[in-house]
Amino acid sequence: MRRREFVQAAAVAATGCSLPAPFARSGRAVRRISLELYSVRNEMRKDPEATLAAVRAMGYEDVELLWSFGNFGRTNEQVKTALKNTGLKASSAHIAPEILTKDWQKSVDAAAYLGQEYLFAPSLPAETNRSLDSWKKWADIFNAAGAVARKAGVWVGFHNEPNHQKLLDGVVPLELFIERTDPTAVRLQLDAGNMRMGGADPAAYVRKYHDRFWSFHVKDVVADNTKDTDLGTGTVDFRALFGLVRDVDEKLFVVEQEGSSAPLESAKRNLQFMRTLRV
Repeated sequence: MRRREFVQAAAVAATGCSLPAPFARSGRAVRRISLELYSVRNEMRKDPEATLAAVRAMGYEDVELLWSFGNFGRTNEQVKTALKNTGLKASSAHIAPEILTKDWQKSVDAAAYLGQEYLFAPSLPAETNRSLDSWKKWADIFNAAGAVARKAGVWVGFHNEPNHQKLLDGVVPLELFIERTDPTAVRLQLDAGNMRMGGADPAAYVRKYHDRFWSFHVKDVVADNTKDTDLGTGTVDFRALFGLVRDVDEKLFVVEQEGSSAPLESAKRNLQFMRTLRV
């Protein structure tokens, strides 16, 4: 047995966890890289078209739209034109969860029109901070919305925030949500930085719920887990984390840095980090 295989086997024995296969790193580059437009939200508010052009000029080929921000005052037609003019795709968007309950078919049709694969809700209403029953109710809403979305070739999904891992009546709400939702209708987006800021280990979630995660927010955090930072300068070991992911070429890796003082410059550096990353 080679040393790497021995170390991996020892880790499995020590933790009782089964690692996704193949766990041995292949040394491949991450293929599907996107930019969450929240990272450059102020620039998008000033001039969405120019900002998208700047993002494309950096080398990004994909962006995550912000339906929850009304796409910065642009109609679906204007968004589609801007994407076409810049040569960008928008494989995913972040949405407000209430959209799932209000004329949902219209949103599904809009996603299909824009060529979107995923619509992720990154939060839930405040009621979920107090009630596990509310989490169950929303899981059922996601299941129903997901079944509708699949008919149009779109996936509905959920994105974790830091408070989703905090115990509520002795239960981790995020885990309840994952276990109650239907994997044939609902996919998940794991935000590694949010996991760390919430006191959880993203690698443990990948091991436990590997087949549920189809998109990843690539967010690094400082040592005390209070804020994010440029990729590769914080504490998240992305090589080790993404080395756990099977079918890397199929998964979507979305760069996000919320607190940079120079967002466009950070977005460019973060893309350079992702291009040199091997998993």
